Amino acid sequence: MTVKFGTDGWRAVISETFTFHNLRLVAQAIADWVREENSSDPTVVIGFDTRFLSDRYAREVARVMAANKINAWLARADSPTPAISYSVLNKKATAGVMITASHNAPRYNGVKLKASFGGAASPEQHKRVEAILEQNLFNARGPNLMGFEEAIQKGRVTKFDPTWTYYEHLSTLVDLDKIHAGKLRIVADAMYGSGRGAVGEILSRGRAHVHNIRHHMNPGFDGIHPEPIAKNLGLLIATIQAGHWDIGLATDGDADRIGAVDAKGNFVDPHRIFALVLRHILETRQLKGKVVRTVSTTRMLDRIAADNNLELIETPVGFNHIADLMIANGVVMGGEESGGMSIKGHIPEGDGVLMGLLLLELMAENQAPLHELVDDLLNKYGPAEYQRSDMRITRPVDKKVLTQQLLDSAPSKISGVGIESIQTTDGIKYYLEDGSWLLIRPSGTEPVLRVYAEAPNQDRVQALLGFGEEIAQNS
Repeated sequence: MTVKFGTDGWRAVISETFTFHNLRLVAQAIADWVREENSSDPTVVIGFDTRFLSDRYAREVARVMAANKINAWLARADSPTPAISYSVLNKKATAGVMITASHNAPRYNGVKLKASFGGAASPEQHKRVEAILEQNLFNARGPNLMGFEEAIQKGRVTKFDPTWTYYEHLSTLVDLDKIHAGKLRIVADAMYGSGRGAVGEILSRGRAHVHNIRHHMNPGFDGIHPEPIAKNLGLLIATIQAGHWDIGLATDGDADRIGAVDAKGNFVDPHRIFALVLRHILETRQLKGKVVRTVSTTRMLDRIAADNNLELIETPVGFNHIADLMIANGVVMGGEESGGMSIKGHIPEGDGVLMGLLLLELMAENQAPLHELVDDLLNKYGPAEYQRSDMRITRPVDKKVLTQQLLDSAPSKISGVGIESIQTTDGIKYYLEDGSWLLIRPSGTEPVLRVYAEAPNQDRVQALLGFGEEIAQNS
């Protein structure tokens, strides 16, 4: 058995690699690591999403923890990943385990490992768990298991509701009174994930009207990928267009990512959400600090940061890189193009629910519809059009080898525009003289080669993507 943690945990196909047996082995390695981290009073928070068997998988993790004399807080029901992450911090736990495959296809499940600060475990911590697992397998050491009811009776496993303390914390980061005063009409699309009902519950005592769609339990996600990108949000767009709604908010399978739809039915991608919220908290709240974005995220953020005399830091893809900086360096906001973002004062973890609420606050503060706010953003910090192409691969790709190949064969121009510089933080990224960029990198969670492009208009975006896809195929 080989388990490798990617940019955000371990993911595998249910019943192929992601089995009860393999999960118990991984849980035992996590338990051994937890006891290394805290030998005197180790505790773990365990949560799960709405996927097939996620609740059962979470119980198995709790059984392993209990047998290893680790006290476990087990969520009573499916919960957003950021709620579990916040619970790790709130309960001063040693670690957290979230059973989820996030935005991946329904056939996948996975494990997200959380460190004591409430964010993703570091690459070094993931590698340590992998090393322990390999050693356990070499020594033919199986998992320790305690009966679930016995674990409950002995107090080793305690069921709890992680959402309300999380909601209370969010209320300190968002001006709910302002949102209520805006009397916004909102469609919340949970995409059948564990963010279902969250926005409505948080706003339930105010004057906002929330209509939930795709919020009932459906472990197969009705066949969709629970990723809040335009091609998966047809129902949300149709619902907005059929009624008099101000905004649609969509969260992914475990609610750590966000996508939005404006009142005209236009998809608002995470790049624009990040830029809108960043501008809002800098100008309205007068917050200061460093801005952190991943290599695949819009350069509008660079311009907003420069306008406010703030340092901008670019990191590899993966929120763990952002989390490290949020913990250490007083970051005002950090995020990535996939929709995971967080702000100062919150856990260093992507949070789709929080970002949705901040969008509502922004609209209420400005008393303006979302499409006007986007237009104003682009007029000042754009234009910026973006697209990503995911190319399926059947064989593993060595990122370092691919990057070196593309670096060695780099042209002086792409589609007639000169290359200003080349960066290899994560894959290879070409910065062009007209402000556009092209990035090629293998995914850290799926068998996919990703090609990203941002440019002043869609024609340039398509030209860059076409060039990127061609050279990626030939490499």
